[in-house]
Amino acid sequence: QVQLVESGGGSVQAGESLRLACAVSGYGYNKYARYCMTWFRQALGKEREAVASIHTEGGTTFYAASVKGRFTISQSEAKDTLFLQMNSLKPEDTAMYYCAKLTGWCSLRPQDFDFWGQGTQVTVSS
Repeated sequence: QVQLVESGGGSVQAGESLRLACAVSGYGYNKYARYCMTWFRQALGKEREAVASIHTEGGTTFYAASVKGRFTISQSEAKDTLFLQMNSLKPEDTAMYYCAKLTGWCSLRPQDFDFWGQGTQVTVSS
């Protein structure tokens, strides 16, 4: 069973930065396989949305329009940790952030993902 554990959330002022991390481990986790890692977020009362994705094949990335230019997704060289560097944070970035893994090509639909972390809360005040 693959395990995902997020960390790095917190409370910050608008304009500040945070770096989220997602540690990937567990039986059956093959870091050489073709898969997609995605950061999702869910604000109170809203649907879960994909924020940024990275695919192991070529390192192709995707960013939601709302975060493009401010957030950067990356993986450690060992491919056992996923990162999300969040700069110029805004109050509308406030949400629970989750990392998720999908074997195969990337998708924006939460229901397509195989494994999820427990989430880390990000709160941005104005």
